[in-house]
Amino acid sequence: MNITSASHAQLVAIEDLPEYPLDGSERLDSHYFVAWERRRWLNSDMRLKGTPECRALYFDLINICYDQQPVATLPDDMEMLSKLVYTDRAHFEALCKLEFGPLHSWFRCRYEGRTRLMHRFVYQILTEALSRRQDNRANTERANYAKRIQRLRAKIAGLHVELAKNDAAVSWIDEWLTAQNCIYRETSWVERGMLAWQGHMADLNHRRVRR
Repeated sequence: MNITSASHAQLVAIEDLPEYPLDGSERLDSHYFVAWERRRWLNSDMRLKGTPECRALYFDLINICYDQQPVATLPDDMEMLSKLVYTDRAHFEALCKLEFGPLHSWFRCRYEGRTRLMHRFVYQILTEALSRRQDNRANTERANYAKRIQRLRAKIAGLHVELAKNDAAVSWIDEWLTAQNCIYRETSWVERGMLAWQGHMADLNHRRVRR
């Protein structure tokens, strides 16, 4: 599919357009680069059959779309698109009428009651980037948790060596301190956590006896 004019949107009711799959809150603000499948691009019809100018504008629009709202989409507006790539509108529209124009393989979708343009390959790159971001965030959280537990265990060991060997106790005290919004885990706070753990265990033993 090759979009040539925003007015063509009238041929299809907005309700019949596919809905953009991602939440508009997604951002790639921290991404200074995105993965690019070099060999796929080098062997694509767009590169092999498009004119140098069309290829350049096509590539520009792909980079531009990652800063749009929602991310990885483009406005369904020829005037805005031509301004984004610093090209005369009439000339841009003429290029878009070519089989391999700047909007090659972009198609209309709906987002919050209006039409936007999306591209399956660009969307694939986006979802992979978001997945990597989530993986990195999870790895960072696991590493931070391990360091936090290590520091807490060392503090508990200075107060009660045997308790520091109890993984369940250390984990419970960590959760208790977090629930208390304790940012700086001074010895006095760790002692409170240890007392809370003792109270927790006493309560559990009491329930077992009642059964």
